[in-house]
Amino acid sequence: MERPPARRSLTDAIDVSKRLLLAVAAAASLLPTLASAQGATWPAKPIRLVSPFNPGGAIDVLNRILAEKLSQRLGQQVFVDAIPGANTIKGADAVAKAAPDGYTFMITTMSTHVNNTVLFTKLPFDPVKDFTPITQVSLGSVLLTAPASAPYGDLKGFVAWAKAQTRPITYGSWGVGSSANVYGEILAKDHGVSLTHVPYKGEQPAIADVIGGNLDVTFASPVGAKPQVIAGKLKALGMTGPARSAAMAEVPTFGEQGFKGFELPIWVAAYAPAGTPKAIVDRLQKEIAAVIQLPDVLPKMIDQGQTPLGNTPEEFAAAFAKDAPTWINYIKASGAKPE
Repeated sequence: MERPPARRSLTDAIDVSKRLLLAVAAAASLLPTLASAQGATWPAKPIRLVSPFNPGGAIDVLNRILAEKLSQRLGQQVFVDAIPGANTIKGADAVAKAAPDGYTFMITTMSTHVNNTVLFTKLPFDPVKDFTPITQVSLGSVLLTAPASAPYGDLKGFVAWAKAQTRPITYGSWGVGSSANVYGEILAKDHGVSLTHVPYKGEQPAIADVIGGNLDVTFASPVGAKPQVIAGKLKALGMTGPARSAAMAEVPTFGEQGFKGFELPIWVAAYAPAGTPKAIVDRLQKEIAAVIQLPDVLPKMIDQGQTPLGNTPEEFAAAFAKDAPTWINYIKASGAKPE
């Protein structure tokens, strides 16, 4: 039976995070160049896009949309290989150990290179040395949702109701140490609400439990929660991120409602194995940036709560250096522990 990775000590986590920041910042200049003959022939066979999530989840769905469009632009099939497990560790490990020839890359959330460096030790790969950053595909927002029958309709109402209860209030997320877990713990610590975290394997089971009355509230993506909000089964209390999401523009942000600490966006990013030639990395970045702006892709991403980005490796490095330390501090302050 597989044993979960052990928790990393705080000192080691900070060290790994600092090394990761430095490595990502330098990655663009360290990528090897590609011989002209290779550049002329790539891609010459199908390309594997590793999706380290359960099939059907929000990011896995996005990966499949992108794979179809990339196939058309690259002239070779880009097929999705779903390798879920261990908070994206299994899928990331497959990419880290793949040949750096341009025929394997990964699209994942920030958990792989931020959260996991804090929460886990003895990873089967080095998050600094074993990957080449390609681009931040998008920035994301998530909702805090409650049952349609709840006696409140916004965050202030929820907090007032929660404080009046004589029991801890349960909130769901898609895993220990996830952005949703961090958001929940910030809400608890900064606003004096007694909250109990209930981690799920994906957002849909948590949404079902909120609707069924077995869970008080849950964080969820717009693509997961919006149909239930429209159907009158859920209430959307607030949106994380620096601005309202076009996916559900009627939902105010946490910040607009006076709740600070939720402005940081979460992100989705693409990585290749370390040593992947720069010409291939640059081509992948260019094609991903083009695909996410297509008129039949952009609305689907917006519906998920994703704001398309597609920045260069250098821009990715600058954004990572700015946002990752703050996320790491929030993860530490949340007291999140593996379960």
